[in-house]
Amino acid sequence: MTVRTRMQALLDMVERDRQARCQALLDQARAEADAALAQARALARTQMREAFADERQRARSRIAAAQAELQTRCREHAQRRIEALLVLAWQRLPGVLRQRWHDDAARARWVRMAFDAASAALPHAAWTVSHGPDWPAAEQAALADHCRAASGAAPGFVVDPRIEAGLRIGTGGSVVDATLAGLLADRDEIGGRLIGELEARR
Repeated sequence: MTVRTRMQALLDMVERDRQARCQALLDQARAEADAALAQARALARTQMREAFADERQRARSRIAAAQAELQTRCREHAQRRIEALLVLAWQRLPGVLRQRWHDDAARARWVRMAFDAASAALPHAAWTVSHGPDWPAAEQAALADHCRAASGAAPGFVVDPRIEAGLRIGTGGSVVDATLAGLLADRDEIGGRLIGELEARR
């Protein structure tokens, strides 16, 4: 083998070694690049999931806040509506009660309730019944008969021009006030009942 041939063989061997080393380096670089790319993609997916989760949480928080605000506004609106209706009811209630007093059947129930309340609260003695000037004498006589049958004593009747509707029954300093003014005196209790009625009709 000549020197030239040996030289060429040596150069070929060096070239093959170089190519092998280059290929190994390229393969390693590709593997590292693929691994880095896969890691970057995984990280990007994780960050995207976290970003979506954060955004969903923010959206849920915004929705919850909006719902709470809506509920607050609905409650405030309902409260204002009840207050307006309560004002209107207070304006109309005296007139409605006067109409009931001028209706024979409603007035009879009113007198009966006043008598029942007085029977429960007052001593069974001679009562004084104060009433307005327009209460029919026949109804006064019927109440007197009823009291006489229940307690053995007939009441005394006193006309009080200040009484627009209803009557006041008293004895010995104790009074059952079933007049219009007396029935409307406890604004808290009546207001509570009116609110209950208004809420029940919503």
